[in-house]
Amino acid sequence: MAHDFDLLVIGAGSGGVRCARIAASHGARVAVVESRHWGGTCVNLGCVPKKLMVQASEFGDLVDDSHGFGWNTQRGTHDWPTLMAAKDREITRLNGIYVSMLEKAGVTLFTGHASLTGPNGVRITPTALAPDAPPCEITATRIVIATGSTPTRPAFPGAELAITSDEAFALPQRPNRVALIGAGYIGIEFAGIFAGLGAQAELIYRHDLPLRGFDEDMRTALSDAITVRGITQHRNASPESLTREGEDLLLRLSTGETLRVDCVFLATGRHPKTASLGLEQAGIKTAQNGRIVVNGLGETSCPGIYAIGDVTDRINLTPVAIAEGHTLADQLFGKAPPRQWDFATTPKAVFFSPPLACTGLTEEEAARTGAVDIYLTRFTPMRHTLGGRRERKTVMKLVVDQASQIVVGAHILGDDAPEMLQAVAIAVTAKLTKADFDRTIGIHPTSAEELVTLRTRTRETPHTP
Repeated sequence: MAHDFDLLVIGAGSGGVRCARIAASHGARVAVVESRHWGGTCVNLGCVPKKLMVQASEFGDLVDDSHGFGWNTQRGTHDWPTLMAAKDREITRLNGIYVSMLEKAGVTLFTGHASLTGPNGVRITPTALAPDAPPCEITATRIVIATGSTPTRPAFPGAELAITSDEAFALPQRPNRVALIGAGYIGIEFAGIFAGLGAQAELIYRHDLPLRGFDEDMRTALSDAITVRGITQHRNASPESLTREGEDLLLRLSTGETLRVDCVFLATGRHPKTASLGLEQAGIKTAQNGRIVVNGLGETSCPGIYAIGDVTDRINLTPVAIAEGHTLADQLFGKAPPRQWDFATTPKAVFFSPPLACTGLTEEEAARTGAVDIYLTRFTPMRHTLGGRRERKTVMKLVVDQASQIVVGAHILGDDAPEMLQAVAIAVTAKLTKADFDRTIGIHPTSAEELVTLRTRTRETPHTP
């Protein structure tokens, strides 16, 4: 049976767009369906607008720091609507670029909500993005689901009064007092944004330290940095109820404390966006949180239907979704072997002020495979010695497999950490040894040179399987 397209991609986020473009470049007839935002979460409600807001939050401190360098500058007041308008203009520009890239690649675009009607069919119905678009049904030889994820709302009384990251990007005014529930990427980054722009920020989380799953030394360092940033941390706490009292919100915590704030921000994770996709019509299996189960090739339990990115709930990062989409398009339609990525050393960054970035294994993970040598340094960067912000520290850590001396993990908290770490990730992916780091000449004076001048082992961590 002939189908309308060789490939239909549901979702025009970074992974879906890459998959569609590469497949089209191989000569496939490709279509993409998008229901809400061209460019997906990252461009519209995630990485891009968030980093613009992080950058906005840092200018006040830069003004203050300039006094130590002889500048007679004065800190002004921040205008939130101006930032939001500038952010929106940039997002609109990027939306256009994504649409243009797809069109230039020869991809057919559909706007609406896609739901499966079977192994090869999709029904498209109107959404707010194009309310007048007529419903239609199309077929494809292969289908890729790349619908991403959506914020998770915990169940507690009054939770509907809180916002998530989706709504935070459209707030008409900055709240003066904000409570953020959750200390993962989103909670920490937005706590830094609000605090840097002048709000009183309260960070509530269930554990002793933020960023569960990261290296313990770096979690401790980040906790210190959060305090230095002026953010109040409520550890080992969770929300019990949220009520409105006049213009205020009253958030009661499991510790018995009640916080009076203007805004409560839920940063309690995300889950795969699979509801109403009609997965049951194609017999597609899902697991916890609705994630789509795939094999090593990205194929679902229905032959010919694939899933990439956050909807599979594996490594939920934009560059990973892009790599998965590229690889899948190559293996389905390419003539040469697919490009290979090393997902085991996927670098990641938390854009706090200062940011945290890492690649490879934590000390705890590495010790489960064998004894490790730890090289750790903590110092005040040159900028902050004159700027007067001596409490803002940079922390760097190398995790070295003791037997082979291969650097299996690198972790940095400090100014420009993500920029430094991207290059270090190449070295860790290439399995370079500590001796390779040692024989590399540093650039002086920089913080990055510390990575190649760490001569003295801080400690040895025994094998702890």
